[in-house]
Amino acid sequence: MNNWIHSWRAAVRIARRDAWRFKGRSFLVLAMIALPILGVSAADLTLRTSELSTEERMARTLGAADARIIDPDYGGVPIFQHPVEETSTPVGDYENKPWPEGRTDVTKSFPAGSTVLTDSTGMGKVRTAHGILQTEIRELKADDPMARGILSLQDGRFPQKADEVAATTHFLESSGLGIGSTVAARGLDREYRIVGSYELPNDLKADQLNALPGSFLGPLGKALDAAGMSSTGTSTTHLLALPRSGGSDGFTWNMVKDANAKGVMVMSRAVALDPPADSDVPMFQQDGWGNYGNSAAADAAALAAAGTVVGLAMLEICLLAGPAFAVGARRSRRQLGLVGANGGDRRHIRAIVLAGGLVIGAVAAVVGTVLGLILAFALQPVLEESFGQRFGAFDVRPLELLGIGLLAVLTGLLAAVVPAVTASRQTVLASLTGRRGVRRSNRVLPLVGLAAVLLGGAIALYGSVVSDQFIIVAGGSALAELGVVAMTPALVGLFGRTGRWLPLSPRLALRDAVRNRGRTAPAVAAVLAAVAGTVAVATYQASDDAQQRAAYEARLPHGAVSVVVTEGGGRDVPAVSDAVQKNLPVDVRADVNRIVVGKATCEMYGDAEGCGRHEVVIPVANQCPLWVYQPDGSDASDKYTKAERRKLAQDWRCKETPSSAYTESGLVIADAKLLKVLEIDDPAAEKALAEGKVVTFARTMVDAKGKLGIRLITDIDKADAAMAKGQEPPGRIASFDTYQAASGTESYGLAGIVPPAAAKAAGITTVPFGTYFSTDRMPSTEQRQKLDDELSKTGANAELHVEEGFVSKSSIVLLALTVFAGLITIGAAGIATGLAQADAEADLKTLAAVGAPPRVRRTLSGFQCGVVAVMGVLLGSAAGVLPAIGLRLTERRQQMSWYETALDLGGLVDMPHVPIIIPWATLAALLVAVPLGAALLAAAVTRSRGALARRAAT
Repeated sequence: MNNWIHSWRAAVRIARRDAWRFKGRSFLVLAMIALPILGVSAADLTLRTSELSTEERMARTLGAADARIIDPDYGGVPIFQHPVEETSTPVGDYENKPWPEGRTDVTKSFPAGSTVLTDSTGMGKVRTAHGILQTEIRELKADDPMARGILSLQDGRFPQKADEVAATTHFLESSGLGIGSTVAARGLDREYRIVGSYELPNDLKADQLNALPGSFLGPLGKALDAAGMSSTGTSTTHLLALPRSGGSDGFTWNMVKDANAKGVMVMSRAVALDPPADSDVPMFQQDGWGNYGNSAAADAAALAAAGTVVGLAMLEICLLAGPAFAVGARRSRRQLGLVGANGGDRRHIRAIVLAGGLVIGAVAAVVGTVLGLILAFALQPVLEESFGQRFGAFDVRPLELLGIGLLAVLTGLLAAVVPAVTASRQTVLASLTGRRGVRRSNRVLPLVGLAAVLLGGAIALYGSVVSDQFIIVAGGSALAELGVVAMTPALVGLFGRTGRWLPLSPRLALRDAVRNRGRTAPAVAAVLAAVAGTVAVATYQASDDAQQRAAYEARLPHGAVSVVVTEGGGRDVPAVSDAVQKNLPVDVRADVNRIVVGKATCEMYGDAEGCGRHEVVIPVANQCPLWVYQPDGSDASDKYTKAERRKLAQDWRCKETPSSAYTESGLVIADAKLLKVLEIDDPAAEKALAEGKVVTFARTMVDAKGKLGIRLITDIDKADAAMAKGQEPPGRIASFDTYQAASGTESYGLAGIVPPAAAKAAGITTVPFGTYFSTDRMPSTEQRQKLDDELSKTGANAELHVEEGFVSKSSIVLLALTVFAGLITIGAAGIATGLAQADAEADLKTLAAVGAPPRVRRTLSGFQCGVVAVMGVLLGSAAGVLPAIGLRLTERRQQMSWYETALDLGGLVDMPHVPIIIPWATLAALLVAVPLGAALLAAAVTRSRGALARRAAT
């Protein structure tokens, strides 16, 4: 035992001395191992720090309170709630009856003697130094001890008077205001002074004002109601602190269930810290509900995926670092020979080389972990700002960091295994004289690799053709790729047969690579693995990009612009439309109105008091048989067979459904200018609008007499009740003459255009909705930025759309993948070239001695590097394309299965388009640019003249 310890101690000392002597090579290997450790340790620290503990999460949600009382707006009916998440559902079956709605008296759930603090939030448009900003207004007595932790004070103080507010730091940055400035809400003739700044730890980008309860939202709501504008949408919760009596356990789960019986939801600190068992949660016992945490199978799958990624990363590092250790062993062969000459055996030689991996791996573990700690700590503020929330306390978990560090040590040892075995097999005489000898290549490894390729290919083929499970294709592809890596030495030998047709320098480089497969194969395999992964992802990404391009639906003609405002009865539409026309290269402007039933300020799909809705009356003869209402509440499609449902799905009554992309009915009020913006060249349609006819784009809306009916519903509750009984909803029907546009006309989401005169004649109230524009040219980025600034000053909640067509987001991904593969290729080829130069130094000196030009050294070095790069890229490209094709075929089978199922159910779905696209630009860069760049770089950094020396006697 002592001899073993002493021998390893000596080996470590020798390895440490050699690592310090050859600093360049040691730093290269150290960087290769330490960089992944740095990234993984920094990611681990960041992830753990960003995960809030239950105590931290409760402090940000409840402050110092015991519970938050929430009205779920179910009208006081009993509810089931999730013990931790803010999720609830009413008790009972509401499938065939109206969903419960209404306010609940939450005060009846307050325990006796509780201290209550109200927390109300609403929205308002606040005047700033730049214009108007949509801002959240929060009424909470923030300096109350119960609220400590919800808002984090940064400067100044929280409000203490009714005319004071505090603002989030993000609001101050966005508004151009500061502490001491005054601020006012649009519609309210009252100013408030900003006395402090704070931040919301869970939302650093929130624009929020804090005021005392009753001082802001109430007066603003009354002013907006008086002006007929949209209200603040105020919602109120209550923070609750229980009396501190002996043995108090806080707001327990039994107390929460008692509150649920009264229709009140409770977020309790005690329950969050000690959640009840799933069997004691009524919600989890209902059909369709459950505690959907990660299952054991999901955790196992995630663990397997993580293990696979880590294993492949370690393999890549070993393939890259292994040749570097081989370089060191080759340069130290005389030293190793002296160890053998002085009584050392093969295990001592192996121990010295392995100790090199151990030393560098240990140093890489320490360096990577320390740098990871520094990086995670330094980047925490940046990441917090990027993610928009504060992390928890800096969480260092020593065992996890130790495990990550041990991976570095293990990687260093594994990378040195093959060089250690190779060095130990050399005889003492060969080591001392510098002779390399001749070794036969391993015949077993290529056969094992071939078997892995065949088996993996068969598995991937099964997954692509028979199964629709992605994991089968991915597993088979990974196995096949490992097989190709194992076959690399044999494949390198096959490349050597092309040398007879090459000039002198590339022929010498290729011959040298083939004769020394021990150093060439790992580098080629490293390039192969990196390129295969890059090509596989690039192929899949390019194919998916083509699929998204084919599925893209334009909202407007290319270059056209639309802006709509749905709030405030169109009050801000003129200002918004003028801003667009002022800042963009507008050609044609088409103002558009929408139909409103009730007050002019009613919003679409709203149910406020005094507001109704409208709908297009679909003639009975035009209704799709699959969707006809059944008195018993059953699905109309159930009475048809699969074949009949498929046939009916192709019926024009089912296919040509009216679009309602913009308004409740899909109808807008506009003139013929809108046709020009939409590039609908139809003189008859323009004439029809001029004559007061409605231009429709769906046959189902028009009856046999060519009429279109619009039902104006003033009482939404009565209409819903009638529809639930299968009856026609009550409401006046306005009838219009129509012009049916030609079949296939692209209307970009509009069901029809109603001329303003016809709407007025029918007694229909309309309000401004927005404007459509055609442009002379595509708006530039500068014009868009100026327009965004102008729109922000209006304070309107405007929806702006500039039709740019499909914009691919994969170009940056493909570029990053190409750069990554290029760096790996250049690194691996450079390492192999350095090893080749170490082996061929005597030959290069001989060439120089017999009169070879100085450029031969550079040329040979460049071709040696290029040969490795070309072989790795060629094999990697072939190995990467096939898995991507298999995955796309599997995805195609899966989508076709969904498509067939949808057809059987009578669904209206398009045939799935799952193309397979080869990224030729990426392949060209990898096949041509990367090897050429590697060769030129190797030639550029190689000295033309080496130091002449006398050949050693052999």
